[in-house]
Amino acid sequence: MGAIVDFLNEILMFFNNVTGNYGIAIILLTLLIRLVTWPLQNKQLTSAKAMQELQPELKKLQEKYKNDKEKLNQATMELWKEHKVNPAASCLPLLIQMPVLWAMFQVLRDQVTIADTIFLGMDMTVSVMDLRELGLLFAATSIGYYLLVIISGVTTFLQQKMMMSDKSQQAMMIMMPLMLLFFSLQFPAGLVLYWVVNNSLSIGQHFLINKNVKKGAVTE
Repeated sequence: MGAIVDFLNEILMFFNNVTGNYGIAIILLTLLIRLVTWPLQNKQLTSAKAMQELQPELKKLQEKYKNDKEKLNQATMELWKEHKVNPAASCLPLLIQMPVLWAMFQVLRDQVTIADTIFLGMDMTVSVMDLRELGLLFAATSIGYYLLVIISGVTTFLQQKMMMSDKSQQAMMIMMPLMLLFFSLQFPAGLVLYWVVNNSLSIGQHFLINKNVKKGAVTE
């Protein structure tokens, strides 16, 4: 993990030296990570979309075999096989990406070694909770921090909504954005910016996949 953290930090510092702006450097690094992990993300989102499409059929099977768990499992497996859907395909790519996500968390939380970290009037190393300690919690200059936190919650909600495969997941769709709102109050603004950009790219990729599904153009 340490090697990944150091590698990402070096790239971040490179982008910062080129652009002279720490916030833009974070955005460029996020774009680069997204580009590298695009195939994995695409497989994950495509599989999730396929599972969404099969929900009506799964509901019918659950109703038909509600008293026979063995037959339900068998029928479900046959349905997945018929439509060439692998539920694990939506989880495995995410597990593979976790080390990178955790490394980014460490880079943006602990690895800041530059003097100028201001972006859009916000210090990317400062969190909303830090503003309280600085006596700036209700200052006009703090508005940007609150907007960034709110956007992190909204984009998380939209992403969860697009990934939701059935109504039983609605509780998670509400809980995840609320959790991210809470954490974003404590995270440095740079980490929240990363999360917002990453969510926005995920939402855009999901729209692209949905568009391709409608055209029958999605490929594994």
